[in-house]
Order: sequence, then C-alpha cells, then structure tokens
Amino acid sequence: DESAIARAADLPIGQSRLGLDTVRDGLIYVPKSHVAGVPMPLVVVFHGAGGTGLSTAYVFPMADEFGFIVLAPDSRDERTWDLILGSYGTDADFLSAALRQTFARVAVDRQRLSVAGHSDGASYALSFGLGAGDVFGRILAFSPGVMTPVAATGKPRVFISHGISDPVMPIDDTSRKFVPRLT
Repeated sequence: DESAIARAADLPIGQSRLGLDTVRDGLIYVPKSHVAGVPMPLVVVFHGAGGTGLSTAYVFPMADEFGFIVLAPDSRDERTWDLILGSYGTDADFLSAALRQTFARVAVDRQRLSVAGHSDGASYALSFGLGAGDVFGRILAFSPGVMTPVAATGKPRVFISHGISDPVMPIDDTSRKFVPRLT
C-alpha cells in the first residue's frame, strides 16, 4: 500500500511514543538500519509486572544489531496485563489499535511477526502468542508464570528460557510444565 509506505517515512529512527493514551501508552523503536518503505520484522515486546513499554529498552540494541522493529505497549493496568488479572480485555483491544497504528506508521514484514516478554510479559506473550499463532510466527518467553491461551491457532515456533533458581516464578511450577505441553 503506497500510502502506508509514504507514512512510514514520517517515523524517525529510534524511539517514538505511540500517542494512543496520555497516561499508559507505549512506544515503537525503529532500528538504525531501517530504510523507509522497506519492510522489516516486528517484535511485540510485553513488559513485566509494574513496568511500561520503556522497561523493554534492553531489546533496542538487539533490534539495531539484528534489524527488527519493536512495538512495546504499556498494559492498561499499572500492575500487569489483563490476562494475568483474569481475562483478555482492554490490553488486547489496545494491542490491536497499536498494531494498526504501527502498520500505518512503519513498513512491517507481516510474514515475520513475533511476540516476546519477560515474567508477566512472558506469560502474556506465551498465552496471547499461542492464541494468535496464525499471525505471530514466533514466541519468545523469558521466565513465564502462566500459560493460558484461549485457543491455540497456527503453529508458532516457541522459545522459553527460565532461571533454575527463580524465586518469583519457580521453574518447576511453570516452564517445566509448559514445555512438555507445547511439545
């Protein structure tokens, strides 16, 4: 779509606010290697409990090195993601709006979409990603505590890492149960 490519030139390299909310918003990070109009992979990164999209800034150097765009929305509730609090709702709706806006603001390779997160963000990435596996081909979950997809669709590739001494989300109660279910 030529209009989307033209608008993509307006988004600068580096970090930009989403501008979808005045209190809890999120950001887009465009890597240094991005060329306006040339589609790049997109990784949606979900922050951990109590965080914001800015809490995922540790991913930006990797985006620069490996060439992918980062979409890092803020959860609607300042504590954590809606699914962790009970069910999908406002976070899923906000994510849909953030994705639509991202696709309009920067050229994204829609065949190379991934979700990722740490802790509660990993739980959200894992659960949401399995439910949207027909759209997101890769899931990266770092120390997830919950895996509760509404329904599994598609066959995304899943990477889970977890510290063996994690006192908050013990590996034996979480990832060591999730991996056999996924296999």
